Amino acid sequence: MLIFPAIDIKDGRCVRLQRGNYATAQQVAENALQTAKAFEASGAKWLHMVDLDGAKDAHPVNAPLFFQVVKNTNLKVEVGGGIRRMETIAYYLNGGVSRVILGSAALENHDFAKEAIRTYVEKVAIGIDARNGMVATEGWLNTSSVSYLDFAKEMEQLGAQTLIFTDISRDGMLSGPNIEMLDTLNRSVSCNVIASGGVRNREDIQALRKLGLYGTICGKSLYAGSLTLEDALYAAGGQEDET
Repeated sequence: MLIFPAIDIKDGRCVRLQRGNYATAQQVAENALQTAKAFEASGAKWLHMVDLDGAKDAHPVNAPLFFQVVKNTNLKVEVGGGIRRMETIAYYLNGGVSRVILGSAALENHDFAKEAIRTYVEKVAIGIDARNGMVATEGWLNTSSVSYLDFAKEMEQLGAQTLIFTDISRDGMLSGPNIEMLDTLNRSVSCNVIASGGVRNREDIQALRKLGLYGTICGKSLYAGSLTLEDALYAAGGQEDET
């Protein structure tokens, strides 16, 4: 199972939120590039980066920071937040980003999601952020009437290969991942599933690995010190899958 250390950017700073609430933003690192290099030195192969401003404003805001990491590390970087147009996907991928994440846009515009997946295949992941089982949008500021499972199955039908699932109620809370929802999702679709939200320690990583997930994102736990990246990688069983 792959481990994706996370760097979320708001106003150019590395922050973490609680349950997606922008008012709870807390700076957790001084410099995105230095943090990325530290993750790489600890054994990471992938990095999960989110443009929180972009997610709210519906267009890229912090892209230069992402490209700085891409150019100055050997990490494979996946980026989400504010990706609403084919031109934006091309912008990121041409700049060296390995995978882009579509969230609100995929829910609101299936034609866009279909075109993106058809054009870029494995370089496009679908982010499914759920509040009480329903998909949230607009940087988690709004909640739709679409269930996370229905949305996952729709994206699978469009050809999506990778889904990133976040239970918003767990995100940034160090309360443990939603094992039940993740297990249900993983059993319901053939896509690779990446868990996000709530991971706090090595035991959580082991529990997620037992579900047979493709990967898990670790954020708050790494910054708070309840989990080291080395322990996460060990519990995940290594980073064999380089795709």
